[in-house]
This record gives sequence, structure tokens and C-alpha cells, in this order.
Amino acid sequence: MKTLKFIASSALLMGATAGFAHQNTPHKGYAAMPAQQQEWGIAGQAKDARRTITLRMTDDMRFTPSHFTVKQGETVRLRVENKGQVMHEVVLGTPDTLEQHAQMMVKFPNMEHDEPHMAHVGPGKRGDLLWHFNRAGQFDFACLIAGHYQAGMRGTITVTP
Repeated sequence: MKTLKFIASSALLMGATAGFAHQNTPHKGYAAMPAQQQEWGIAGQAKDARRTITLRMTDDMRFTPSHFTVKQGETVRLRVENKGQVMHEVVLGTPDTLEQHAQMMVKFPNMEHDEPHMAHVGPGKRGDLLWHFNRAGQFDFACLIAGHYQAGMRGTITVTP
């Protein structure tokens, strides 16, 4: 009976560990998922980008610029430069989606994720995020690495009609 309980416990633990490990595994290298419409737009294509906006990230937990404006229907290349000594990221969203994601990052600081509305950039490196802003409104961006968002590393995007 003890052996049966041990096997059952081990199976449950392996299942939980596998689920958590999958959550922490980026899906790069697999077939690309179709772009999904978000409240703040949809993934863009490089061929459609007519403008590049450079966002600089620093270890004082700030973005420069912390606000920018685009026109509805515009596809923008966000060039994300990490001028700091630690990892930073840019995640596009709404205040609610960013707050929820930030809370998850505090609970699971090593959680890896790879979505079209995110760019993770190592110290001294740069990356690009292509986004088609097809909905007017005010949206946000933030670094959701645990502690960075809480220190005020966020900004706003105005999408004009």
C-alpha cells in the first residue's frame, strides 16, 4: 500500500512539475501562432513598419521616452535598447493586463514568455517589437520583471484616430 501511495504521489508531483516547466519554456522554434487581436492592437509585419521609435531602458527603472503617440492604423517598429546592467523588457497592454502580469512575475520571477507584444532585452543589447496599432485609445507599456514595474518602470502610448 505504501508503494502505491508513493507511485501516486510521484505521478502527481511529476505532472505538476511538468506543467510548471512548460509554463516556463519559451515556444521559440515552433510554428508561429496566428496574430491575435488585443485591446491595444495586433502584431505587425516588418514590411508594414513606416516608422521606428526607440525606447531606451535604464537601471533607474525608467523608459525614455515614457510616452509616445501613433496614429490608428500605423505599424511601428519599437526598437528597445537596454542601456542598463540588468535584464529589462517591454510589454504592451492595458493597466489591468499589465498589473495582472506583474503580479504573476512577482510570484514566478523566472517565468519565461514570448509573445508578439513583448521584447526581452539583455544588458547592453537591443531588440525590436513590431506592432500594428489598429485601435484608438490610451495604452501602456511596462517592464514586468519583478520589482521593475513596482519601481515605476512604465509608460503610455496614445493612439489617435
